[in-house]
Amino acid sequence: MIKTKKPEEIEIMKEGGRRHAFILSELAKMVAPGISTQILEDKARELIEQGGDKAAFLNYTPRGAKRPYPAALCVSVNNEIVHGIPNENSMILQEGDVVTLDLGLVHGGLITDSAITVGVGNVSDENKKLMEHCREALYLGIKEAKGGNHVGDIGFAIESFVRPLGYGLSEGLAGHGVGYKVHEDPFVPNEGRPGQGEKLIPGMVIAIEPMITLGSSKITLDKDGYTYKTKDGSNAAHCEHTIVVTEGDPIILTK
Repeated sequence: MIKTKKPEEIEIMKEGGRRHAFILSELAKMVAPGISTQILEDKARELIEQGGDKAAFLNYTPRGAKRPYPAALCVSVNNEIVHGIPNENSMILQEGDVVTLDLGLVHGGLITDSAITVGVGNVSDENKKLMEHCREALYLGIKEAKGGNHVGDIGFAIESFVRPLGYGLSEGLAGHGVGYKVHEDPFVPNEGRPGQGEKLIPGMVIAIEPMITLGSSKITLDKDGYTYKTKDGSNAAHCEHTIVVTEGDPIILTK
């Protein structure tokens, strides 16, 4: 069931989104060759605690998972698309890597969700374009998130931009409603047709998150039960904002 957010709740989420964006920007500054993913996890927890907030992902058990997620931050490197676990995979970042930082924040009892993909040191032109096009796809999807449109309009905008450029769209991975829970209705796929799917209603809060790859759309789940990877080993990028649907242009909470 889709639940719209009250005006006073949206105001709380605006502040949460501001804090959220600050934390991700601080973590992005730390991304460099030789840095452990565990160091990024530790810093994320420190910054969340300093703000008096909570990590939405820590100890969260999504549907189908066999155990709670054991970290505050998802750190996905290169062919890892989403949900890389920093405290199980104490990976050291290398020059040229592509890294996604995905964070859920609980402020005032309400949740925002956002992700950025950044390069480690000097990255290839191919990977630079991958990250740039992922961000562009995100904003094209956001542009369609207006009251009266449908989730299919969002997916169509993303898909029609990404596929002609030769990228894969990670199969089965999509955006979602957010606020009271980490994952709420509606399901917001990164492909679709105009006018199809759930109708967007002012007051809805959704996370839009294209996940694109340099190769195939096929994905595989790691033995850790959380990390989704590209099946062909190609690099991936993931960009995400939490937005509020209005009668006009959507409000980006995590910008």
